[in-house]
Amino acid sequence: MLKKLRITLAIICFTMITLLFLDFTGTLHAWFGWMAKLQFVPALLASGSITVLAIIIVTMTFGRIYCSILCPLGVYQDGISRMAEKRKKNRYKFKKSRKWLRYSILLVFAVLLFVGLNSIAILIAPYSIYGRIASNLFAPLYQLINNVLAYFAERWDSYAFYHVDVYIKSLPIFIVSIAYFLIITILSLTNGRWYCNTVCPVGTILGFFARFSLFKPVIDTEKCNSCGLCERNCRCSAIDSKNHKIDYTKCVTCFNCIEKCHQGAMRYRLAGNTDNVNKVKTIGDETKNGKTSRKTFIATVATLAAASTLKAQEKVVDGGLATIEKKKAPKRETPIKPAGSVSLDNFSSRCTGCQLCVQVCPNDVLRASSKLDTFMQPEMSYERGYCRPECTKCSEVCPAGAITKVTREQKTAIQIGHAVWIGRNCVPLRDGVTCGNCAKHCPSGAITMMHYDPEDAASPMIPSINTERCIGCGACEHVCPARPFSAIFVEGNLIHKEV
Repeated sequence: MLKKLRITLAIICFTMITLLFLDFTGTLHAWFGWMAKLQFVPALLASGSITVLAIIIVTMTFGRIYCSILCPLGVYQDGISRMAEKRKKNRYKFKKSRKWLRYSILLVFAVLLFVGLNSIAILIAPYSIYGRIASNLFAPLYQLINNVLAYFAERWDSYAFYHVDVYIKSLPIFIVSIAYFLIITILSLTNGRWYCNTVCPVGTILGFFARFSLFKPVIDTEKCNSCGLCERNCRCSAIDSKNHKIDYTKCVTCFNCIEKCHQGAMRYRLAGNTDNVNKVKTIGDETKNGKTSRKTFIATVATLAAASTLKAQEKVVDGGLATIEKKKAPKRETPIKPAGSVSLDNFSSRCTGCQLCVQVCPNDVLRASSKLDTFMQPEMSYERGYCRPECTKCSEVCPAGAITKVTREQKTAIQIGHAVWIGRNCVPLRDGVTCGNCAKHCPSGAITMMHYDPEDAASPMIPSINTERCIGCGACEHVCPARPFSAIFVEGNLIHKEV
């Protein structure tokens, strides 16, 4: 019964958070958006102390049910492992925890967050890993299916579906996502939850608190006949059936062992009630190593707490039916971040690189960065569209506080960057033709046309930019006909300001 309840809840949670990454309209966030905010690392970076504390309290009460119910990567691993178990049953065995490796990885993770190198730290964050896999691999398949449905719907005069462009937003991130997908899948097929209990920093943190949980799976030594079924069916390799011990730092409370035990020797009960039940030692109970582990853990958690408080590849267009030179993204000294990011430092220190904002961007402006210092973190570029002043989708879905929620009115007054004119690229000067596209499409009226030579009424008309009114939406850069580089582009602001 407990296992069925756990699986049901896990499927519901996994489905909801997966749909968040598949939905390209951003409408599902109104119903399921809270699921992303319950994830440990986004809550930590958003300084969501209440959420983090709640997860720890639940862990200290029921064990690591977060890992088996709420974590999408954990549930994915369970699903893959279950498929492998149908081909080969009773395939696991107890393995001693590599605590030195686990705590070392956690310490490095904490230090990276503390010094602001989130782009490196998030490489091993479970929510971020699943987000990249879902948005880069699963979402395109979902969009292709949508386009097929849209094709047939149009022929029945129905507009329940509409066609969307399917393309690789960033080739490096796509390759990395494939690598993650293959590694996690292969590890799950061969070793169950090896990633959760060896690499995952969240698993290490919650594993420490799980040792003190009130309710635990326990072994009744009077009923146990040492058949080993519990051990051979534990995906976490946490049960030593020979010595009647369970490593609670690895156990994710999946209840597989309870279901497999034919003698009723495995029970989920209050840990303090030890009548006829062997008191199970955990790794942290070993005197010498336990002290070392606790010291390392406390230092790591302190670093994490301090970190939480302190802190496209360019897709080119083909010009419709016309054959023209492809447009290239300009080299910006400062990358552009969405309205609500507050500043470049705030964004970089909180972003988990989960790609949720990239997925819901309706104008194809956001894409994951392939730069080393901001790897996998979204940045804006205007080759496929521009950031419409009325759109606030990205600020509505960000679970980590990297993009705080803004209203449409607030967004129109936030300057995320400013336009810069490059005269040598401007077609009135370069080709001798009349243009003015930038001024016509500027939503904030920051661009006006003036004569190149104010004293010569016959001189070409060129744009004049009022940087105080410009909000950095990129409309001018997007519509500029100059190729391969626009004659006008947006340079990001280190700190956003009101105009």
